[in-house]
Amino acid sequence: MNNNTPFTKSISLTDIGIENAKIHYQLSANELHQKTIELGQGVEVSTGALALDTGKYTGRSPEDRFIVKDATTEDKVWWGKVNIPFEPAAFNALYDKVTAYLSNKEVYVRDSYVCADPNYRLNIRVVTETPWANLFCYNMFLRPEESELDDFTADWTLICVPSFMADPAVDGTRQSNFAIIDFTRKIALIGGTGYTGEMKKGIFSALNFILPVDKNTLPMHCSANVGDNGDTAIFFGLSGTGKTTLSADPERKLIGDDEHGWTTENTVFNFEGGCYAKVINLSEESEPEIFRAIKKGAILENVIINKETNEVDFADISITQNTRVSYPIFHIDNIQPGSIGENPKNIFFLTADSFGILPPIAKLTPGQAAYHFISGYTAKVAGTEAGITEPQPNFSACFGAPFMPLHPTKYAEMLSEKMQEANVKVWLINTGWTGGPYGTGSRMKLKYTRAMITAALNGELDNVEYKNHKVFGIAIPQSCPNAPSEILNPRNTWQDQDMYDVKSEELGKKFRANFAKFEEFANEEIMAGAPLA
Repeated sequence: MNNNTPFTKSISLTDIGIENAKIHYQLSANELHQKTIELGQGVEVSTGALALDTGKYTGRSPEDRFIVKDATTEDKVWWGKVNIPFEPAAFNALYDKVTAYLSNKEVYVRDSYVCADPNYRLNIRVVTETPWANLFCYNMFLRPEESELDDFTADWTLICVPSFMADPAVDGTRQSNFAIIDFTRKIALIGGTGYTGEMKKGIFSALNFILPVDKNTLPMHCSANVGDNGDTAIFFGLSGTGKTTLSADPERKLIGDDEHGWTTENTVFNFEGGCYAKVINLSEESEPEIFRAIKKGAILENVIINKETNEVDFADISITQNTRVSYPIFHIDNIQPGSIGENPKNIFFLTADSFGILPPIAKLTPGQAAYHFISGYTAKVAGTEAGITEPQPNFSACFGAPFMPLHPTKYAEMLSEKMQEANVKVWLINTGWTGGPYGTGSRMKLKYTRAMITAALNGELDNVEYKNHKVFGIAIPQSCPNAPSEILNPRNTWQDQDMYDVKSEELGKKFRANFAKFEEFANEEIMAGAPLA
């Protein structure tokens, strides 16, 4: 769809409770870009991209994400610290307050959809208070053709109002900001925060319930690409592990960078129409595809700009380490038409292990794959949060626990079944530290990680010698094309190898302690994939 296509269709929002609003419907990316600048809500940087400040919140607020607990969700959602219940009556009252707040105001409306596979398409009507939030949804959701808008019917409604502040004592929220999903009314309601990722993850969370419950399809927090011979690769990983970077491979076509479904028809499809990448320390040399995507139509969040040159200083994290860019997927040159691939041949679990214990690449058995998928491990480096002075393990089930409404073992069971049916190879990739932990060792070079992944994809690791890690039991290749053999065994990179053994056992114990809450749901094969006691 053309970026500058004018839309003449007029719509009403009275059906969702918003009265007498001045509606800007389906504005183009250029119009939303310009409107943001005119309102003083953003500036254009040297590359043509729009830069803005999301305000108080520069990331998601997990403790303020709720799911309405009713007949639809009560017996299916895994309630707890991740999925916090919200009363239907309280949601209805808060929703009415938000729609009354938007009545008689200027709003931006976008009809869009998610799920690139037409068999799973979900139409989304987006109502935002700001033009840049609407531009974010233009980038991140899929864009219907103008001819599809004439009889467009929304399956879900997404409403985002950063300036609306809830009253916790009255509205049932924890504080003034909130992100609430109602699966019965099919509404995602966001207020009190300008962080755009809440919109993206709200819809992702909805799909993580809808697809497995209603469509027998596995939703995945992963990136995906495809080779010239049609072989699909999937990359699971938490933020900062390289999911977006490693899937943007100039030798392979990008399906998507973050959220996908794996169907019973043996296809892998992108949920989204764009990418949302971290830009901390971004450079053209290290990540050329992402760097070049930051042009007119892209949105930079919470970056620092040189006032004289209007250039972005990607190393400056004085606002937040979570600096971001969103851009439509067509800003990447090498993309898979239709954003759909076939069954994957290889799956990569990415971790940024700041303890420096895990090998840069290892092959997993089916049991180990299920164990590491449920664990969802990475590690925070010292200094990323107040009070953190040494690496801290971070376990997020299924590599995306904050967005998973069902019990993690439900997704793990579906993944195990799909992997066995497709006879897929599963690899653990450590993009983190080598030669010691953070502060002593160094970050694994991106070119080596790319070389290892390429070798795995090309089958060049099928017939090499492997040795099992003494604690984790995972199979480490002893040679790899275009990667130095001395870095493959992490113990050999430590100056104090006895200390490596001690720290390796400590990390193994952290894995087992985290997994204790899942043991009653795990079979013998999965438990055999655990680190040695």
